[in-house]
Amino acid sequence: MSEPIESERTTTHFTQMAESTQEDWAVIDRHYKPFHAGLSTRILTHLKLLDGDFGGYPVDRLEHSVQCATRAFRAGMDEEYVVCALLHDIGDTLGSGNHADLAAAILKPYISEKNHWMVEKHAIFQGYYFFHFIGEDRDMREKYRGHPHFQYTADFCHLFDQSAFDPHYDTMPLEAFEPMVHRQFATMRYAFYKSPGAAAAE
Repeated sequence: MSEPIESERTTTHFTQMAESTQEDWAVIDRHYKPFHAGLSTRILTHLKLLDGDFGGYPVDRLEHSVQCATRAFRAGMDEEYVVCALLHDIGDTLGSGNHADLAAAILKPYISEKNHWMVEKHAIFQGYYFFHFIGEDRDMREKYRGHPHFQYTADFCHLFDQSAFDPHYDTMPLEAFEPMVHRQFATMRYAFYKSPGAAAAE
């Protein structure tokens, strides 16, 4: 059987990146495109790992996330904001000590700087409602007073995050938000690097 021509190669030839070629990266790019297209599905799958994890709260972590998104949606917030509300605690499973950082890192290439700051800092701002009960400073958020997104983040926590623990609330099903997640992760706004096949930055 004859060897496939370069344009039909399905794997690279190098064993060290220093030996890679333009043709190798063309192969990698062809693999990247369908992999990136599945990102939103992988994110939703990971979000569902929060199902059944109550951690002592009156609702499990998935219900809290979907309820937070539902409240934001019903308040008329835009789709990007609603997706941020849905995914703000997705880092809980792998980042028990810094879950907000993980959520912010996942969302960063796909959202505005304002919403990224909100997600990244929400854990500190949420602490206003309970840090004093666990020996921490509830006013820890004050070090950010004067930042242009301070009130925006404080409002997120007050209106949607800290209030989303009601087991009797009429929460929308997760399925209602899935198309929003797929749309949000369809276009990259920013990334440290992108494949030639990745969506162009806006």
